[in-house]
Amino acid sequence: MSFLSTFRRAWLANPRADILAGILVALALIPEAIGFSIIAGVDPRVGLYASFSIAVIISFVGGRPGMISAATAAVAVIVVPLVKQHGVDYLFAATILMGVFQVLAGLLRLDLLMQYVSRSVVTGFVNALAILIFIAQLPQLINVTWVTYAMVAAGLAIIYLVPRLTKAVPSALIAIIALTMVSIYGGLHVNTVGDMGQLPSSLPQFLIPNVPFSLETLRIILPYSLTMAAVGLLESMMTAQIVDDLTDTPSDKRRECKGQGIANFVTGFFGGMGGCAMIGQSVINVKSGGSTRLSTFVAGAFLLFLIVVLGPLVARIPMPALVAVMIMVSIGTFSWGSIRNLRSHPWQSSVVMVTTVVVVVWTHDLAQGVLAGVILSGLFFAGKVRRLLTVESELSADASIRTYVYSGQVFFASSERFAETVDFKERVEKVVLDVSAAHFWDISAVGALDKVISKLRREGTAVEVAGLNEASATMIGQFATHDKPDAPLKPASH
Repeated sequence: MSFLSTFRRAWLANPRADILAGILVALALIPEAIGFSIIAGVDPRVGLYASFSIAVIISFVGGRPGMISAATAAVAVIVVPLVKQHGVDYLFAATILMGVFQVLAGLLRLDLLMQYVSRSVVTGFVNALAILIFIAQLPQLINVTWVTYAMVAAGLAIIYLVPRLTKAVPSALIAIIALTMVSIYGGLHVNTVGDMGQLPSSLPQFLIPNVPFSLETLRIILPYSLTMAAVGLLESMMTAQIVDDLTDTPSDKRRECKGQGIANFVTGFFGGMGGCAMIGQSVINVKSGGSTRLSTFVAGAFLLFLIVVLGPLVARIPMPALVAVMIMVSIGTFSWGSIRNLRSHPWQSSVVMVTTVVVVVWTHDLAQGVLAGVILSGLFFAGKVRRLLTVESELSADASIRTYVYSGQVFFASSERFAETVDFKERVEKVVLDVSAAHFWDISAVGALDKVISKLRREGTAVEVAGLNEASATMIGQFATHDKPDAPLKPASH
C-alpha cells in the first residue's frame, strides 16, 4: 500500500465528519481541562496547554485513530502532593519522565498485559467511568436556579431529537451553539465556562523545568512519574479497546504506548501536565462521526484556537450546555446490557464486573478498580481450573497395586488436590501414578509430585509414575528433588 493511500485512509477518509467531531470535542475539553488543573492545584493554562499538546501529538504518533487523549483526572489526582510540596516545575519534570517510562513500556511490549484483562473487567471499567462522568456533573446541578435545569433538559432534547431530522452536524454541537446563543441574547444567569477559571490568551512556550538536575530531584519525581505512567497507560489501553469495539477496527497498542510517552514527554517542555486517553471525549468523537487521526488533531488544534483567539466568546458558553453533552456521554458509555446479563452470565463474571465498578467509583482510582477486577478474575479462573483436575483410583485383583489416574491440569491451585487424594496409610506393595491425561505446569505441581513420592516411600511403598507427556517429564526432570522412582520418568508413547 502506497504512502499516499495510507495517508488518505488515516487522515482524509471522512474529513467533514472528522472536523465537526473534533470541534465538538474541543468545546467539551475546555471545562474538563480547567477542572483537572484545579484538582492538581495548578493554573488552568497548565491543563489547557496539556490537552492541546497531547491531542495534537498523539494524532501523529498514536496507535488508535479517532481516540482522544488530553489532560485527565486520573493523572491529576496523582500529582496533587507533588505540586503542593515542590511546585509546578516539578510537575513538568515528572511529566517528562512519565513520557520516558511510557516509551520504554512500549519498547518492552507491556501492552501485551492487556491480554490478561477479562471482558468483565473492561465492562466494569466502562460502567464505572460512565458513573464518574455523571457524578462529575453534579456540582453544576446543585444550588442552581431552575433555568439551569431547563437548559440541561433543552440540551438533552436537542441532542436526542435532532438526529431524527438530520445527522449532517453532530447534535451535541448544535445544542452547545443554540444554548450559548439563548444564554447570551436572553441574558440568562447561569454558570459559564469563564466561571471555571481564566482562559490563557497566549500560545504555550518551550521551557525547561526550573528544577535542580540532581539525584534528589530524581528521587522526588520518580515515584510520581512511575505511577502517572502506569495509570496513563492503563486508561489508554482500556480506552483503546473500547474504541476498537465501538468502531469494529483494530489498533496498534504497542504504538499507542510509545505515542502516549512521546506526547507526555513533549508536553512537559511546554508547561503542560501529564495526560492519557479520555473515554468520555473518545465516545463523543466516535459517536459524532470522528474516526481518523484528523478528528484528534482538530480537537487539539481547535482547542488552542478557541482559548487563544475566541477566549472571550468561549468564556460565555453556558455550563448547562456542556453538562447536557456529558450526561449524554455518560448514558451512551454505560453498558446497559451488562445489567440484564447479571442473571444470565456466570456469577463469577458478574462479581468481577460489579467489584470493578464499586472499587473505581468508591476510590475514584481506575487503577485500583482494574487491579481488583484482574485479581478476582485470576482467582476465579484458578479455582475453575483446579476443579477440572479429577482423580480416580483402582486396586488390582490381588490387592497389591493401587493405581491413581489423574486427568486435568496440575499447577499451583490444584497441586494440593493432587497430593491429598492419595491414601498414604494403605498397605499395598506398589502405587502407580497414572498422569497420561494430566499436565504439570509449574514448580508447585512438581513439588506436589515430590511430596507424594517421598511420603509413599517413607511408608515402604514402591512408586511408579506413568504416562508423563514430554513437557511435564522435562520440567520434573529439571526441578524434582525426590530420588529416582522405581520406574523411569519416561514420556508417554504416542
